[in-house]
Amino acid sequence: MYRSESGTIPVPLRHRVSWASDMEMKGGNEPNPNSGYGNQGYPGADYPGYPPPQNPYGYQPAGYAPAGYQTAGAQVPPGYPPGPYQGQPGQANFGAYGGPHAVPNQPGAPAAAWMPAPAPIPNCPPGLEYLTQIDQILVHQQVELLEVLTGFETNNKYEIKNSLGQRVYFAAEENDCCTRNCCGPSRPFSMTIVDNAGQEVMKLHRPCRCSACCFPCCLQKLEVQAPPGTTVGYVIQNWHPCLPKFTIQDEREQGILKIKGPCIPCRCCADVKFEIKSMDESAVVGRITKQWTGFVKEAFTDADNFGIQFPMDLDVKIKAVLLGACFLIDFMFFEQSQNNN
Repeated sequence: MYRSESGTIPVPLRHRVSWASDMEMKGGNEPNPNSGYGNQGYPGADYPGYPPPQNPYGYQPAGYAPAGYQTAGAQVPPGYPPGPYQGQPGQANFGAYGGPHAVPNQPGAPAAAWMPAPAPIPNCPPGLEYLTQIDQILVHQQVELLEVLTGFETNNKYEIKNSLGQRVYFAAEENDCCTRNCCGPSRPFSMTIVDNAGQEVMKLHRPCRCSACCFPCCLQKLEVQAPPGTTVGYVIQNWHPCLPKFTIQDEREQGILKIKGPCIPCRCCADVKFEIKSMDESAVVGRITKQWTGFVKEAFTDADNFGIQFPMDLDVKIKAVLLGACFLIDFMFFEQSQNNN
């Protein structure tokens, strides 16, 4: 029975059961809908007929791409197959952030988020799993206050990030005081690269050699090891009277890619681009870009920012060698602040 002001109205039993169930679900006379109640088209909606709430700002993290270069359509150079353990474009990152042994941020530097650690991949050098999921790398050299104030050369340190700004690796030069300040940018060095757990994943070795075009028999060479003790490739400077040119080699010293820079690698108010090409130099497959960081930073420091682009399905070992090539280019052409002006 249903009692109203006008009297009592009989209600059939089946309607009373349905009406009581609805009141119980909605918590009385006030609406209290459950998630997805009565809405088949939008399972996350609160009310029937309405879509689930969306991000009112519409913001999506935007990736970084050096000026004038598009990664869409970049392919692995002909004749060189991609690595068998590469990630595919759009592949999700797996794993969690590094534990309590993760490398901390540097004093005075803003906190940087680490890229989530991927799951181990068979036949991939440990620590290089990060490179299977990205096609862009940002290399930011840290500004050393002692070096700015005194001109005293210190060991270089770099943050290596993905296109979202998440830190992937941290690189630090290992050198003595005498070598740094006597040999300058031509100095030999060893550089250690660690991941978010503080594990050493790469080692770079640069011997003491000449880079002048009049000495073609003793040009620059950089060895890349991943993990330390296992060589995965080399960066070899090629002789040319006016252009910076390099060859990327695998562990058997077989040429894989070429790098070609501009005739004048130091420019004011503009990015400097080193193109990554196939061995016959017929196709551009990537780019190493030294970014212009402004008059003050360029004039008073040698801290530089680089962007590296390569095909997503390129062999992860060759990606590591291209990262080493970026450090060699930095030392050869951009280490001294007066060279940037």
